[in-house]
Amino acid sequence: MSLDHALRTVFAANIEKVRAINRRYAKPRLAMSPPVRLALLSLRLYLLLLVGLLGYKFVSVVLQ
Repeated sequence: MSLDHALRTVFAANIEKVRAINRRYAKPRLAMSPPVRLALLSLRLYLLLLVGLLGYKFVSVVLQ
């Protein structure tokens, strides 16, 4: 068995595990209320803002 074949086998098995987990949790089991949805949306936007600031800081430091 070559190294290439062994790596493909390992990655294929792991990808199949991830797909099985995604299928299992595709539909949420709990209903979310509107305030919870709003809170999660605001947290998502805050995270995107922080990532944007981090990217801006990185670019500004690299360009100096």
